[in-house]
Amino acid sequence: MKAPAIAVSGLRKSFGEKEAVAGIDLEITAGSLAGLVGPNGAGKTTSLSMMTGLLRPDIGRIRISGTDVWADPVAAKAVIGVVPDQARMFERLTGAEMLEYAGRLRSLPAAEARERAAQLLDLLDLRADAGRLVADYSTGMRKKTALGCALIHNPSVLFLDEPLEGVDPISADVIRRLLTRFTASGSTVLFSSHVMELVEQVCDHVSIIDKGRIVASGTTDEVRDGKTLQRAFIDLVGPRAGAEEVLSWLGSSSS
Repeated sequence: MKAPAIAVSGLRKSFGEKEAVAGIDLEITAGSLAGLVGPNGAGKTTSLSMMTGLLRPDIGRIRISGTDVWADPVAAKAVIGVVPDQARMFERLTGAEMLEYAGRLRSLPAAEARERAAQLLDLLDLRADAGRLVADYSTGMRKKTALGCALIHNPSVLFLDEPLEGVDPISADVIRRLLTRFTASGSTVLFSSHVMELVEQVCDHVSIIDKGRIVASGTTDEVRDGKTLQRAFIDLVGPRAGAEEVLSWLGSSSS
């Protein structure tokens, strides 16, 4: 058995009277490409923010590659790469400058940061646009640049929040292939998504979160249980209140 790259126990977070995360337990084995799926507002982003040291939990423990995120945040963050849902970058830097700057922030020597930035630009299909300002990048290009910034220090665990939201199919394919290559080397990826087809295609481990609780977790085949992941998801989470009774007028002619 491989040691867990991500180990979460008893994680809770409330905002006023709203309990966003209601005591989750989660283990992700090293080398996994894992998905955290759930409806909007289920607690995905809040959970990832706590796991990556961006948001302090009310209670609970998080260990990344054996290091407690909140007891030793510097050591934990050294092995983590993060791509948030809304990645903010320095708009007046070029793509190449942004990647090199991210490497320097991670204490890479200037020459090594520049070399790794060039390699990532090639791998992410950004070489032709390396000299353009980030402000002029499309959504897909920005997502790929943010991914490059998260990978440049060679983290052992990568967290991504909705990595393909708003991304065109070609950019999405580049990102998928890179994530598969990353985990094949023994590193670990955990990403949140509500796109079941994507998770089913690329993930070997899936956890479903609903109302701040993990309602299913295991290999993709275990969670699917002979169904499509979308069907399994709906069966576990339950259909949301339908509008067909409330909007009885919709689609009818007013004439």
